[in-house]
Amino acid sequence: MSPGFAKRTKSLTESKTFVITAAAARMIRHGIDVVNLSAGEPDFNTPDEVKEAGCAAIRNNFTRYTASHGIPELREQISGKLKRDNELSYHPDQIVVTSGAKHALAGSLLAVVDEGDEVLYPKPGWLSYPEMARIAGGVPKPYPCRLENRFRPDPDELRRLINRRTKAIITNSPGNPTGAAFTPSETRAIGSVLAERDIWVLSDEIYEKLRFDGEQHLSFANVAGLFEKTVLVNGVSKAFRMTGWRIGYLAAVTPLAKAVTKVQSQMTSSPCSISQQAAAVAIGGGDGGALPEMVAAFVKRRDIVVRELNAIEGVSCPVPEGAFYALADVSAYLGGTVDGRTIGDDIELCQWLLDEMHLALVPGKPFGADGFIRISFAAADDRIREGMRRLREGLARIKRPVRSAKK
Repeated sequence: MSPGFAKRTKSLTESKTFVITAAAARMIRHGIDVVNLSAGEPDFNTPDEVKEAGCAAIRNNFTRYTASHGIPELREQISGKLKRDNELSYHPDQIVVTSGAKHALAGSLLAVVDEGDEVLYPKPGWLSYPEMARIAGGVPKPYPCRLENRFRPDPDELRRLINRRTKAIITNSPGNPTGAAFTPSETRAIGSVLAERDIWVLSDEIYEKLRFDGEQHLSFANVAGLFEKTVLVNGVSKAFRMTGWRIGYLAAVTPLAKAVTKVQSQMTSSPCSISQQAAAVAIGGGDGGALPEMVAAFVKRRDIVVRELNAIEGVSCPVPEGAFYALADVSAYLGGTVDGRTIGDDIELCQWLLDEMHLALVPGKPFGADGFIRISFAAADDRIREGMRRLREGLARIKRPVRSAKK
């Protein structure tokens, strides 16, 4: 008989994005032509000079443990990046290098959340936010980011949600899965509300460099009254195409940085030494100028996806301003039938699309977006076009319920 498991494991769910991606990979290994528009990673390769830095680290035997909070060279480069790009002054000792941005968020929550503390997170929002809050012993509480408000939170509503039990709030701009990117004025309006209360602001800025609206990215740490309360989280996965290298970082006031370092030292010892050397070159300017080219490609792909989605009867999709996701409303098809099968929700729809149309998309429900599907346009143009064709043909096969007959 099993001695049993911790209660927290019963409340956790496996990441639906990884479940879909893994299922698509299995089908591909069996020779099935799957169009995979589920992955949350750029399809561009890591820059050559960054790869060479990793290889050089191996050749030079830089393969041992490092300081728990990261090598000095990388923390210095991050400090310079934050000053250069964000007009924020952080000493290298206020920066903690982590095993991916997700690890920076999780470590921060473990450092600031006590059992029963409430953690606010965006809905729709990245599906790992509430799960990480639960792991830390917190109580996740969503704050709405409604479609009619372009997936932005309403500052007044946010003010009403914050109470004496609120310990932290997670923000994300540009956002996953919505692609919503706050303008500087929107960040200041939201930030002014947060500055009124004594709570931590975990600002997830991993998609900072991937915005398409021409607006400047403004961190919550730039907002008056928030620098000392903000944990700025970023990494190299998206902008530098280094998802598998697993390097993220956080910048915060010294006591918080030290607290996260203590947590990290007991959980992972240190981030990967080889990846840190490569990340130092990437952040230090070794990108080779490829970022504008990648952003331009994403804009083109986004426009294809949004145009194709909005041309499908019963489907609507707002234009994402950043990241590389489109969140489309497909609720008109839910409750419909196909081949004697009822499509009850967006999870069942995505499973049917994968099984029958060999198209991998991510349902909106795990993100708190019931009735929506997330399409990643981090894929080649021809695969995106083929994916949209399969989606159009698949939805055409579904007999929509009478209540949803009109768009």
